[in-house]
Amino acid sequence: MTAHDFRELYERLRGQAAQPTVDGRGGALRHLTPARVAAAAAQVRIGRTVSLAAPIETVQGPDDPEPAVHRMTGPSPSDVGSAALHFATDRVAMNVHGDADSHLDALCHVIFDGELYGGVPASTVTAEGARRLSVDLLENGIVGRGVLLDIPRLRGVPWLEPGDHVTSGDLTAAEAVQGVRVGPGDLLFVRVGHRLRRTELGPWNAAEARVGLHPTAVEFLAERQVTALGGDGNNDTAPSAVEDVAFPVHVLAIHAMGIHLMDYLGFEDLLPACARAGRWSFLCVVAPLRLTGATGSPVNPIAVL
Repeated sequence: MTAHDFRELYERLRGQAAQPTVDGRGGALRHLTPARVAAAAAQVRIGRTVSLAAPIETVQGPDDPEPAVHRMTGPSPSDVGSAALHFATDRVAMNVHGDADSHLDALCHVIFDGELYGGVPASTVTAEGARRLSVDLLENGIVGRGVLLDIPRLRGVPWLEPGDHVTSGDLTAAEAVQGVRVGPGDLLFVRVGHRLRRTELGPWNAAEARVGLHPTAVEFLAERQVTALGGDGNNDTAPSAVEDVAFPVHVLAIHAMGIHLMDYLGFEDLLPACARAGRWSFLCVVAPLRLTGATGSPVNPIAVL
């Protein structure tokens, strides 16, 4: 995709998106109305809950040079041998936007043309945190109808190889095969098989080679009025399809349209659950941490079938 074509697509999608309100909301969140949240509750049939997150990594690897650090702070050896009351305690530190752990990107995460989403000045992000569009906009979570589209299943392969792209045609074809249709306010989850490939073949440098959506596939999100997008990879392909724009899907979805992204989720438990239930939609609860001024958060979305 040429830089010119990307710019035209960016301007077109940006022109269609709602601008943030005074409280910073707006964009794709406007599609998730109270009525649609209430309707999503009807997706619950058997009451089974399934996590859409992968376990947090604490071991260094080619896709995780800065793994999360989990340190026990208690009890002490003397506490363990004591009959008195003591507590087991610990600390966790992590790089939220790495290439291994499941996380949600806030709307302040992407700076493009010197601005954040909705023309908010990039200067609102400082060393003290983001003053606008941070993850605390989602203090009440995102709850709605989730839809899983399984692209490897569509293509008859266990996973897509790094460098491949998911197109709008793939998304519509997966809908037809799976008997589901993505609609306004939905939380769309696109499986490319990244997690399964990582489990079977071992981790690799995902910063240099990974599967994602083709930039033109973001038009599908706009047409269907999707509220949030989640993938088991980064949602962006590497190498990028656009010259000089390393993360075009992040720019289009977050910056142009105000769609929250979730990267490096895990669908390998959800996949058989949906197959057994014979349906690919479910109630979904996304509850990022209430981190004031943060550009993202670890996330553990829960599907309720």
